[in-house]
Amino acid sequence: MSDPSAQPQVLSGIDVSHFQGAVDWAAVAGAGIAFAYAKASDGGTGSDSRFAVNWKAMKVAGVLRGAYHFFRPATSAEAQADHYVQLVGALAPGDLPPMLDIEETGTATSPEQWAAVAVADRVPLVQTWLDRVEAALGLRPILYTRAGFVEKYFPDPGELTDDLLWVAHYTSQPAPSLPPGWTDWTLWQFSETGNVAGVGGAVDLDRFNGTLDDLRALALPG
Repeated sequence: MSDPSAQPQVLSGIDVSHFQGAVDWAAVAGAGIAFAYAKASDGGTGSDSRFAVNWKAMKVAGVLRGAYHFFRPATSAEAQADHYVQLVGALAPGDLPPMLDIEETGTATSPEQWAAVAVADRVPLVQTWLDRVEAALGLRPILYTRAGFVEKYFPDPGELTDDLLWVAHYTSQPAPSLPPGWTDWTLWQFSETGNVAGVGGAVDLDRFNGTLDDLRALALPG
């Protein structure tokens, strides 16, 4: 007979930004969402207009919370790290590790910034942000990316593969495709069209590869 109190081996989460508008975090928690990440910053000066509200409300609702930064390689990695830390402030006990989002930056009106950075300089740029934020906030950040991006812009990801991976792969398959160099995933963004109570419209859906105790073990202690 199974133990009804046993924790699931995969936990459900979401990640949000201002695109989701106002979020009812009590309803999100009631829908069985165990954790969530909110966008804090973008580049060296950009900040998400909903971050401060989301950050506080996630804590009140009892959702394990984390904050992420969208990296733009044309801007100083040190400046981006300092900007993120300024917005997030000191982490509270139970807060999840920071997350760094590395992906394409090009749009229909602006060129791809990664293409303008020498291949040998790309890993050090990312490493600088990770190290600086870890030193300031006390937790090693998680790295968010996807296989196709790494294959194109990081042919040798080097020491980045030592960091915990949040992989983006939208699929109904039981496991995601991993970027070259990684052998396992910690978080998996498996859909960008999810529907969750408390969130108006589509939202990114995520999974944590472990139990609730495992997830709490990653958080700031105390």
